[in-house]
Amino acid sequence: MGRTVRDGLRLTAEQQQFVELARDFAAREIRPRARAVDEADTESPLDVWEKAAELGLTSFMIPEKFGGGGVGDLLTQVLIQQELCHGDIGIGNLITSNGFFSAPIEHLGTPEQQERFLGPLATGSPLTAVAVTEPGSGSDAASIRTSARRAGDEYVLNGRKTWISNAPYAEHFVIFATTDPAKRAKGVTAFVVPRDSPGLAVGPPFPKMGQRAIVNAEVFLDDVRVPAENRLGEEGQGFAGLMRTFDASRILIGAATTGLARAALDFANEYARERTQFGVPIIQHQAVAFRLADMATRVDTSHLLTVRAATLYDGGHPVTQESAMAKLVGSENAMWCTHAAVQTLGGYGYSREYPVERWMRDAKLEEIEEGTSDIQRLVISRGLGAR
Repeated sequence: MGRTVRDGLRLTAEQQQFVELARDFAAREIRPRARAVDEADTESPLDVWEKAAELGLTSFMIPEKFGGGGVGDLLTQVLIQQELCHGDIGIGNLITSNGFFSAPIEHLGTPEQQERFLGPLATGSPLTAVAVTEPGSGSDAASIRTSARRAGDEYVLNGRKTWISNAPYAEHFVIFATTDPAKRAKGVTAFVVPRDSPGLAVGPPFPKMGQRAIVNAEVFLDDVRVPAENRLGEEGQGFAGLMRTFDASRILIGAATTGLARAALDFANEYARERTQFGVPIIQHQAVAFRLADMATRVDTSHLLTVRAATLYDGGHPVTQESAMAKLVGSENAMWCTHAAVQTLGGYGYSREYPVERWMRDAKLEEIEEGTSDIQRLVISRGLGAR
């Protein structure tokens, strides 16, 4: 068994090894590149990705039988995600983004499909993408309009996806389409679509407010023919697979935002110890000290909610409500803590010379993606019996 950490978790030797690997990589390779990546705006740092791949940090979540790291428990993935995103949340999320692609394949795919599509991810070379969001369908994923029409041994896909992460680089997409819009959720079906499929086109990258390490773009589908053998599960099973994917991915967002909030706390705390005003370090002024205390409390709250959700998930328990809480609290606490860090640095916090203004911009995305904070509150309230 490994050391006992302050939250009461007792890490195994393997968990501790993964955490230390991620922490070292974040400090050595991620944090020094973060500012330049942000300023580049619409380019992913593929060199950092490749270095991470060599260490297994892009494929640790892929089952061992397919050549991946075989970290099957979500708790260990949470701990790794926190450390990577403590270095930089955009680059950290990029490094682990193939996990979002692999999840619906693991949930819905046949053994043959899992072997065919997950095996190549173990090499670390290909980037992938998941295409759900559309111009007219964001939070209401059941209302997607991208169509999938059966034509013999193939499906013909038509539609338009937007805000698709990794779209300019992805070699494969998991695309969610509907075989019958009138059925809403019961018509949603998932397909694995190669990048080079005739009729599939990717638009130019979107300039973004933050998390610029991950490049987003539109994906256009014009009579794209997909073999029926690339359908994941049966027709109409895609929505359930997507919700199962969200149960895990929202917990990982909770972990990512906890890492970001902790980075903001660490930086603000160190600055407050060194910055002197009125003859003393500003940490000795109660207004600053109390702000840091609130930041520390919020970081630990996010961490503990995320660990709870991951532990329940690993135990096979339903976690839709708990994962929504982890994402909601984690994202809003990250927004609060990064704002507090900017406030602690004062004028320097507003300068791009320091990372806290970038972190505040990065944090905002997590209150929006994979279900806005409003949607998370809706999910939580439904779990309480509200309809």
